[in-house]
Formats: sequence, structure tokens, C-alpha cells
Amino acid sequence: MHADDYASDTVSRLRADLALALRAAAHHGLGEGVCNHFSQELPDHSGRFLLNPRGLLWSEIQADDIVMIDTQGNKLAGRHEVESTAMHIHAAVHRICAKACVLHTHMPYATALTLTSDRVLDTTLSQNAMRYHGRVAVDAQYNGLALDHHEGERIAQAMGTAEIAFLGNHGILVCGDRMDYAYDDLYYLERACMAQVLAQSTGRPLAPTDAALAERVAQQMASERLQSELFFEALRRSI
Repeated sequence: MHADDYASDTVSRLRADLALALRAAAHHGLGEGVCNHFSQELPDHSGRFLLNPRGLLWSEIQADDIVMIDTQGNKLAGRHEVESTAMHIHAAVHRICAKACVLHTHMPYATALTLTSDRVLDTTLSQNAMRYHGRVAVDAQYNGLALDHHEGERIAQAMGTAEIAFLGNHGILVCGDRMDYAYDDLYYLERACMAQVLAQSTGRPLAPTDAALAERVAQQMASERLQSELFFEALRRSI
């Protein structure tokens, strides 16, 4: 049954989108060695997930490299092995936060902000940052490597209903209901964090807008999701 589902048209499309997101992340400098994972829950809510395999660079991953696993990280279908710890964070966020797509990276500028006392992006600074206003959670309690399900559940509880989480001294999580929307959020999150880090590096005082304006811009951007779809399709043509 797992092999048949893995080869189905629906899951094949999801595997292609997941692989594309991983290659795009590598292209945009968001990956780190062969570490970190993107996951996609199957739409039948069977507790099965698609995940990038162990040991492959994101830049080389194709649809047939994606692995289907269960919530314990057991491989159900696919030709590669999986990292046993990969689902400790992902399974908890899928289950507790009800997220279909979970993207976890240590991308440099966003991670840099998790190392500051604020821990997080200021969503009243750049226009790109404002798209995340009201959508971000902070887990300030770094607790070592996520080597068991308890740590994943702690992170998921800290994330709550947010779509983006800054994990103190660690990295970030970006979640969504669709891979094109989630990847678009991941890409622009790093751009927003880069702008803030560069602005802070000047040593000059920052000039945030007021929260009401940031909220209005967030709503405007939420109504422009066609841009996310077009961006992802442009990446499909070029990566």
C-alpha cells in the first residue's frame, strides 16, 4: 500500500514540489551541509510524511529521492535511508500545530537574529519583515539537539498557532498549508533578516514603523499570494 501511494499522482506531485523547494533553498544559500529537513504531510492525514533523505545535498535532490516515513521516522517507501532524528521536530509540529509543510533551516541571517537578546526579526522594520507581523513565535529556550520526541513537542508547544518560529541559538521553522506558500515565506524571511542584520551593522539607530501600519502591510501581502505561486513556478523552470 505504501509503495502504491508513493507512486500515485498526488504524492508524486508533492514529492516534486518538496524536491524543488530543497533545490531552491540550496540555490538561495539557505541550506547547511546535508543537515536540516523539509517535510510534507500526506493529504490523507494518515500520519505519513514525505522527507528529504539522509546524506544528500539539497542541490541534488529530485522527486525520486524523497522518502515516505511514519511519525517514528520509519521508512515506508523510497530508495534512500532517513536520519532517525529527523522527525523529532517535524512530527511534533505536524501533529500539535496542524501544519502540512514544515521547513527547518539554519539559514544564516535568520539564525543570526536567534543569537541576539531579542531572538527574533523586528516585523516593524522593512517591508519584507512586515509580511510576518503577527505570524511569528519565539522559542528562547535552547535545549540542545532534538534527539527525542519530548524536545520536538516542547518546540511545537512554543510555536503554537504561529507559522514562523525563531528557535533561540538554533535556527528557524517556517510552516504552511502549501509548499509554494511555505517556500515563499522562507525565502523572504531570510531577506528580511538580512536587511535587519545589515541595518544593525551600520551602528545607526533603526527606524521602525508603527505596529498598526505593519499589520496593514501584513494583510496586504496576505492577499497577494499569487506572487508565491508565480515565484515557485519560476523556480521550477530554472532550478
